[in-house]
Amino acid sequence: MGRHLIIYGISGNIGEQALAVLSRHDLYDLVGFSVGYNVKVIPDILKKHPTVKAIYAISDEALAPYKKQYPQIKFYSGQEGLMTLLTETKADMLLNALVGFVGLAPTLQAISLDMDIALANKESLVVGGELVTQALKHSKSKIYPVDSEHSAIYKCLQMTKQKEVNDIILTASGGAFRHLSRADLAKVTPAMALKHPTWRMGKKVTIDSASMLNKGFEIIEAYYLFNMPINHIQVLMHDESYVHSLLHLKDDTYLAEVTPPNMEGPIRYALMRSTLPENVIKAKTINEFGHFHFHDFDPSRYPMVGYAIEAIKMGGIMPCVLNAVDEVAVDLFLKNMISFLDIERIVALALKTFKNEKHPSYEMLVQVDHDAREWAKTASLLEGSL
Repeated sequence: MGRHLIIYGISGNIGEQALAVLSRHDLYDLVGFSVGYNVKVIPDILKKHPTVKAIYAISDEALAPYKKQYPQIKFYSGQEGLMTLLTETKADMLLNALVGFVGLAPTLQAISLDMDIALANKESLVVGGELVTQALKHSKSKIYPVDSEHSAIYKCLQMTKQKEVNDIILTASGGAFRHLSRADLAKVTPAMALKHPTWRMGKKVTIDSASMLNKGFEIIEAYYLFNMPINHIQVLMHDESYVHSLLHLKDDTYLAEVTPPNMEGPIRYALMRSTLPENVIKAKTINEFGHFHFHDFDPSRYPMVGYAIEAIKMGGIMPCVLNAVDEVAVDLFLKNMISFLDIERIVALALKTFKNEKHPSYEMLVQVDHDAREWAKTASLLEGSL
């Protein structure tokens, strides 16, 4: 085929759906992937994709039996393994579906190698948007967004000029607790939070959807991806998740992608590097897009969106602090160690506690990520400061 793809995070939700896309569309030869700790998926993937040359897993010990079984394949592990696989395995595109801060380094590495990136790792832009933006100026790489909202915006922009855009409008389902009051949120459980009304996603993203910090992260992503001022990126509640985000144009019309909620479409679109405005509709009013339900966004109901906006306006290390503290807090909630509302209390306190540093290097972000996680884990924070 001639076109080579690497998938990082292949055993996660996005990775699994990307494999489904590859099975239906003759797009790439899969030449490398990462599996984290989930090494048991390796034989099945290799059976379907004999073009694979390299595999990464976190544990070298877990890879031992596969090294014997597949001597023709290079196996990588450890802190530098993700970088080495990218460098030594020639590929045209990286699908970065890693979850968390760990995804930033491969994004920067792929840019340095002039590889295109299908980006599903939102932390690459939330935490390192300034570094990614600068790196792209000195590279041939292009980023193709995989998030359904940003994929929709990307498609809509193919039908207009950016100077004609007044606002980007990110639609939001409201997550598992969209019908609950603030008082009710004090009693919710992890099992309740993981029941998303319209999407099938990983645990971390599903919890962030329930708190709506995920939408705050998407605002930061849109800021970097589309060079749009923060005050021109809006949120609109939409029950059915069929309208995947909109452009409000200066002539007071709207452009939107309207499709059922399914990630395979955005994944395929990104992998194809497509510039065709698939499923994009122009309308004079939002109600012309279909018999859907839209509601105004209430920032007091979902304060996490405001915290994300505050972090990106502060800039520097603060989005990194926001992301790191949220990752720890979500994990603690999933382990029933804190309440759902404690997540936002920890995040709010972190933004007040950490001293900002402008224009951080990657090395500084690594240290900030570590420090913020340790801060969020402390018993004194959880028991005495909330």
